[in-house]
Amino acid sequence: MQFIDLQAQYQQHKTQIDAAISRVLNHGQYLFGPEIEVLESKLADYVGVKHCISMSSGTTALHIALMALGVQPGDEVITTPFSFFATAEVIYLLGAKPVYVDIDPVTYLLNPALLEAAITERTKAIIPVGLYGQCADMNAINGIAKRHNIPVIEDAAQSFGATYYGKQSCSLSSMACTSFFPSKPLGGYGDSGACFTNDDELAHRLRLIVNHGQKNRYNHVAIGMNGRMDTLQAAVLLEKLAIFDTEIKARDVVANYYRDALPDFLAPPVIAAGNHSVYAQYTVQVDQRDRVQKVLSEAGIPTAVHYPVGLHQQPVVAAISAKENLSFPITEQCAKRVLSLPFHPYLQEEAVQQICAKLEACVVG
Repeated sequence: MQFIDLQAQYQQHKTQIDAAISRVLNHGQYLFGPEIEVLESKLADYVGVKHCISMSSGTTALHIALMALGVQPGDEVITTPFSFFATAEVIYLLGAKPVYVDIDPVTYLLNPALLEAAITERTKAIIPVGLYGQCADMNAINGIAKRHNIPVIEDAAQSFGATYYGKQSCSLSSMACTSFFPSKPLGGYGDSGACFTNDDELAHRLRLIVNHGQKNRYNHVAIGMNGRMDTLQAAVLLEKLAIFDTEIKARDVVANYYRDALPDFLAPPVIAAGNHSVYAQYTVQVDQRDRVQKVLSEAGIPTAVHYPVGLHQQPVVAAISAKENLSFPITEQCAKRVLSLPFHPYLQEEAVQQICAKLEACVVG
């Protein structure tokens, strides 16, 4: 059994994907190939925004988004402590300070009720993170941000394809970033990502920064980096985007299999009002997680933990913030108990029932 079965997807769509890769190999434009512009246009249309700027990874997208806002040393950026390290990493890389806001215990998303108290005169941006496939409470977060005139960057690395009150993830704030890491609901065959915005000036700055700050060749008008997506990734993503909505529907089916088979005491995912999740992971809560993982592994059932500690508990962050004695109780409690189960669009009902039966027997026993 596979945790995420990328081979099943490839085998079903091998002809189209191989042809797309061959086209790039034949025209030889491995950077700035025609597939890049087509993908950006299609992704922008899919999300419903004016601009999509392709990037080399989701981490790069977050980094460049903060650069486009002019984040500098001494600034503060508010985010959640329950996320992959990249969310905080890019803030530290710019010499700014992440200010963490604890999560909702049911959805694992940044708790808007705690947000306003974290805002100071140094707050330069807010980064809410879509987690496990659903969006943060963007209406509440945007409302608070608007009162304080603070831009919001939606970290949609796990929520691309999800909707929030009928709007697509990546269209919910002034700027959004996503990842097309292979295991994401829409994933390439390597690292890649994108930024989205309706703001023409922001889009212009993003395009400058992603290509070494070049206005045109050898004319550098800004400090930038090499953050470009390569053409091969764009070609693969174009083919996967064509089947993406079908796979989202299949993900719903698999989620329903789990919902019907899992007992409530395992805390299956709760999808917040207005949200339609894309189920980037299917995450439950268990006691004695190490023992449960061992039993499931011995039965041939792979699992993962997203995430075992809060960002504030990572060794490098703990060292940087040692004097602050950071503690976020809900994050810390959830991090000890969350467990992600196998999930992908090609998972069969029989396999889900097998997983749930073994999990329940393990927990009850």
